[in-house]
Amino acid sequence: MKTFTLLLLLLLGAPAAWGADGNALLAKVDRNLEPESYEMYRKLINIEPNGNRKEFVLYSVKKGRDKVIALFLSPPSDTGRATLRLGDNMWLYIPDVGKPVRITSLQSVTGGVFNNADILRVDYATEYNAEAMEEDKDGFLLSLKALTGAVAYDRLKMWVDKKTVLPTKIECYAASGLLIKTLYFKDTKDFGGGIRRPATVETDSPLHKGYKSVMLYSQLKKRDLADEVFTLNYLPRVADLRK
Repeated sequence: MKTFTLLLLLLLGAPAAWGADGNALLAKVDRNLEPESYEMYRKLINIEPNGNRKEFVLYSVKKGRDKVIALFLSPPSDTGRATLRLGDNMWLYIPDVGKPVRITSLQSVTGGVFNNADILRVDYATEYNAEAMEEDKDGFLLSLKALTGAVAYDRLKMWVDKKTVLPTKIECYAASGLLIKTLYFKDTKDFGGGIRRPATVETDSPLHKGYKSVMLYSQLKKRDLADEVFTLNYLPRVADLRK
């Protein structure tokens, strides 16, 4: 009966009922941020304390809750590189090397404050359990604990707007309790097809003072994709998906 009730609340999106179950709210946040399977474009901007900027353009596809690919379209030095995430496993394909190499969630293929787990993000509900929830008149604060030790952040604090059921801020912590970074969700935009989510995600970190990274989302839409796409053998052909 409990499972049926939570499913009903998830489908209806009844704001007043979220306080009963943080995991149901987290699952709703996931679907409001992105369809379960999609394609999209992002511009990633790394900003240094002296004002220098480096920009990347990525084409990304996702299937299910934990399969993600990101293809580099620019700068020219990175064009054709592709990253694949299957659950906790990640690879980077470099055309000149010719075969994928393993990468980790805490590394960053772009260098800035966003790490590989941020760039190849899977559903939050796949990686975290909601241990506690606080509610006020405007929203909720979810306290999330990683389900395994393979996750990039041991704990998250997620502030969720009650009206939109979208995150406004996420603090990311190590197992020691150290704050690693903060994510800020801004500029909510209608992408069409029933998708309305923040078009801008910014991050900063007390570990990298003065540095900031920004992700700008565009052309996010639902797309059905074959399982074959999310394999190591397909990485050299990811660009074909854009044709």
